[in-house]
Amino acid sequence: MVKVPVPGKSVRGSKSGSPIMAMFDLLGRRWAMGVLWTLSEQGPLTFRALQDACETISPAVLNSRIKELRTAGFVELGDNGYLVTALGAEVYEALLPLSRVSTAWAEAIAQLESAETKTTD
Repeated sequence: MVKVPVPGKSVRGSKSGSPIMAMFDLLGRRWAMGVLWTLSEQGPLTFRALQDACETISPAVLNSRIKELRTAGFVELGDNGYLVTALGAEVYEALLPLSRVSTAWAEAIAQLESAETKTTD
């Protein structure tokens, strides 16, 4: 059976059993968020199409992430390939504001670096 972080149990980085910590543990695994994100934006996708969409993911890692995300109830296998469940779509929607903040952060960092470069010239 696939070992997936679950609310109420100790997870990597937290012994509290807090649901948010379990979700961060799962989504913080290599490629987990990328697989969920890709399926949310492009799915449903077959294993091969998902691997191609993720570009550098190995088949072994993709297989592990799919198993974990399926066990967590975020992804399922449908007639046309893997797709996000209603719960997986809810997770994706919850991540969109964080995506917007990360874009603003990247722009702020770029502006700071640009300003620092100008002052050292």
